[in-house]
Amino acid sequence: ILIVALGKAGFVTTNMIKKGVCIVDVGITRVQSDKTKSGWKLLGDVAFESVKTKCSFITPVPGGVGPMTIAMLLKNTLTSAKKQVY
Repeated sequence: ILIVALGKAGFVTTNMIKKGVCIVDVGITRVQSDKTKSGWKLLGDVAFESVKTKCSFITPVPGGVGPMTIAMLLKNTLTSAKKQVY
């Protein structure tokens, strides 16, 4: 299992991993792109397209761990609010 959170887009490449590895890409970097309407694209710390064929599992960026992070943040905020004494 490899958890990557460097903040360097495309840092982890195929030659750095073993076949069958499970990768959780937590990193996110915004880079300029003329292919998107906004002019920006989000990339993870793993070179997703080249690495995905060598992995048993890999989280995409965007759409991987981000939604789970937000859900847990909201859950913890609610739990904390319920514990407040007014």
